[in-house]
Amino acid sequence: MSNFPPCPQCHSEYAYSDGAMMVCPECGHEWSESAPTEEQDVPLKRDAHGNELHDGDTVTVIKDLKVKESSLVVKVGTKVKNIRLVDGDHDIDCKIDGIGPMKLKTEFVKKA
Repeated sequence: MSNFPPCPQCHSEYAYSDGAMMVCPECGHEWSESAPTEEQDVPLKRDAHGNELHDGDTVTVIKDLKVKESSLVVKVGTKVKNIRLVDGDHDIDCKIDGIGPMKLKTEFVKKA
């Protein structure tokens, strides 16, 4: 057997080197052996129900959320489109219709 790493997409052990690129004959995925895998450079974020969240997802708010220093409230069931995941205490950057740009915590949303 070869000393090549398994395919990061389908985990096939039959990957081979083709010049500077690695190739998987089973799924056709190509990657650079020196490039970090997607799992290594993106921390995993999950919603309140344990579903994986990604940039561009649509989520639904599961609890009424008061907006600091304002009388506005983000109501339960509010859909938030095209989220962006960031690091920090509030891990979602988004824009909510009628309120504007906000940061949300993943524990108060579910994937739509």
